[in-house]
Amino acid sequence: MSLEEVNELPAYDRDALRRAVGLLEHPSLAGRLTSLAGKPVELIGFALPAAATKAISAATSKGLETALKVALRTLPASRASGSERLHRGLAAMSGAIGGTFGFAALPLELPISTVIMLRSIAEIARSEGEDPSDPETALACVEVFALGGRAGSTDAAESGYFATRAVLAKTVTEAARLIAERGLVNEGAPILLKFVTQVAARFGIVVSQKVAAQALPVAGAIGGAAVNYAFIDHFQDIARGHFTVRRLERIYGKHEIRAEYDRIAAGEHSSG
Repeated sequence: MSLEEVNELPAYDRDALRRAVGLLEHPSLAGRLTSLAGKPVELIGFALPAAATKAISAATSKGLETALKVALRTLPASRASGSERLHRGLAAMSGAIGGTFGFAALPLELPISTVIMLRSIAEIARSEGEDPSDPETALACVEVFALGGRAGSTDAAESGYFATRAVLAKTVTEAARLIAERGLVNEGAPILLKFVTQVAARFGIVVSQKVAAQALPVAGAIGGAAVNYAFIDHFQDIARGHFTVRRLERIYGKHEIRAEYDRIAAGEHSSG
């Protein structure tokens, strides 16, 4: 079905797409963390020492490698828990570890948080009609970590939702085809390593903001839990927007939904 055939998007789907545009084009994690920390977290993140940046990069890659393994090996057989709140609570508990033990806990805490978030993302995907046993869907769940970690460019052509998807599209397609043809492949396959690297480059931006917020004196265990609660809430929002768009693409076509998405985004920009 195309938009030409139905003349226009039904009101309920247009509203769903409008909500998705708001979630995907205006990521709010930095603002949430700034409210918690009382300082502009984005600036603090950029000021992290080189050693911290290197450690964040290593932990980010490890977290995503773990998430990819879970996505490909256990998501297809897992059952929905039906509770986004449960996942937020679990993420808050893992964040308390980071808040209590500080930066040294990041290599342990981040992979745990990332897997918790992945399972929540997969439930959101299911709610929008996706099948986690499909390798492309599993990869799309991991892709959310890139979509929620875009740089703060005002040029949508460089940093917008569809621009980020386009960067990852070829890798996702090739990886999904490899898995479909050969069955479960080793996560060390070159195409999967490339995928992790591409996602990590964007996810690391958000992880730096999270680490910066947890490193502030106001953090501690309670603050660390609050930061991780905001962390997972951010990615749940991104997942909700992402899989709403994918659902509408399956119904109306990718080209049609992209055009409508752009019209909505342009309208929001001009009214803002």
